[in-house]
Amino acid sequence: MTHPGTAPTVTEHTIERPDGRTVAVAESGDPDGPVVVVAHAAPGSRLLDPDPAATRAAGVRLISVDRPGYGRSTAIAAGTAPTIPSHADDLAAALEALDVAEAAAVGWSAGGRIALALAARHPGLVRAVAVVATPAPHEDVPWIPDEHVAMIGQLAGDPGGATAALSDVFADMAAMPPAAAVAMVAAGAADEAALAADPSRRARLDAMLAEATAQGPVGMAADIVSYTMVPWDFDPASVRVPTTAVYGAADEIVTPAHGEWYTEQVPGSTLRVVAGAGHLVALTAWADVLAAVA
Repeated sequence: MTHPGTAPTVTEHTIERPDGRTVAVAESGDPDGPVVVVAHAAPGSRLLDPDPAATRAAGVRLISVDRPGYGRSTAIAAGTAPTIPSHADDLAAALEALDVAEAAAVGWSAGGRIALALAARHPGLVRAVAVVATPAPHEDVPWIPDEHVAMIGQLAGDPGGATAALSDVFADMAAMPPAAAVAMVAAGAADEAALAADPSRRARLDAMLAEATAQGPVGMAADIVSYTMVPWDFDPASVRVPTTAVYGAADEIVTPAHGEWYTEQVPGSTLRVVAGAGHLVALTAWADVLAAVA
């Protein structure tokens, strides 16, 4: 079906996975343009075109997929540990279902790992990667608050049950109105300025976050398990397509030091630090991100 969202008309699809899950997919932009597949933030959902004007100007076909537990995608089965490779394989399955033979992969925040894993696991499918404001492993570039590190350590012995446990922890957070939930993907003066400069950015984030928590906090909980308690099980060094790390110089959530880590891992990759940008660099510098993977 199609529906008008905060961005131009969005076409919705649902695909079936071998384990019985359904995966929700959205596409917008130029249906005949080069494909860019987007892996959303945590929390996040398929309902985000970071900058519709830039998407139109670039002439791309934008495809986005809800990870398990977000939006309309089925959550991972109870007792099963979510993994980054599984999330990447969902992206590949969505592209195959839409008859896409080649795509650029862009991941914002938590989604950057998924974009890289897609390139590592499906090298013939991905022509370029952009990792945007994505945290590095905490043990290499510390960024997770100490109290959360302690909780992760307590749950790590049972990654299959950790999603349910974290869902209980985040229940109140997931019940917040979208306007309040924006604080989970934006922080600091640079992001405040970005939202004030263009109110449509907040509207797009509100729509993304309302859909992100449609099933409660299970999607966000599964994301956290996948990158803190379960081995990543892909090697960034195996990625052989042009890769760009894009980070905001004023990001108070994920500093450019994380981008330095990724460019040290991926051969031939480059780091672009956007002056004055915060964690919302995916929105404020979307034209530059698209140009990097053109």
